[in-house]
Amino acid sequence: MAEANEPEVASPAPSRAAVWRRRVLELLLFAAAVYGLHRWQTRGAASGDAPALAGVDLAGRPVRLEGPAVVHFWATWCGVCEAMDDNVAALAEDHRVITVASRSEGPDAIRAHLTEEGLDGAFSVIADPTGALAARWGVDAYPTTFVVDEAGEIRSVTVGYTTTAGLRARAALGE
Repeated sequence: MAEANEPEVASPAPSRAAVWRRRVLELLLFAAAVYGLHRWQTRGAASGDAPALAGVDLAGRPVRLEGPAVVHFWATWCGVCEAMDDNVAALAEDHRVITVASRSEGPDAIRAHLTEEGLDGAFSVIADPTGALAARWGVDAYPTTFVVDEAGEIRSVTVGYTTTAGLRARAALGE
């Protein structure tokens, strides 16, 4: 036991290599956690061939999933969806975007929501008040965004908020 008068001996600082090894290990653990969370969030989502998607949008036009498209499931009551609305509208300026408003009352309530958000005509919207389309696609949480390529294969599934840049990067997978 050291006496009160004896000087404390400082432990040597870790080497640079040890610091970098620790940082790389922490980064790998973080990446594994993020990947695991993504896999858990998308565990029930459709993969491979995209399920059929056909309906009539709020403007009365027939909508059918053909060719590359981003299919975005959202809800009027979802705060994260609302935060992402402008990102989806920006993507729709130069990509085919089909949105499905699930469990969001009826077409009038959806139109009112879009008007309130300043998104009238920004993207095609299919009303899915019962969530039947969402269930067919395995959507358990909102927003959920799928990227479908020319052959009808799902290339990407994302649950939660995505930036405009993130949406554009994912949409590029379907082209």
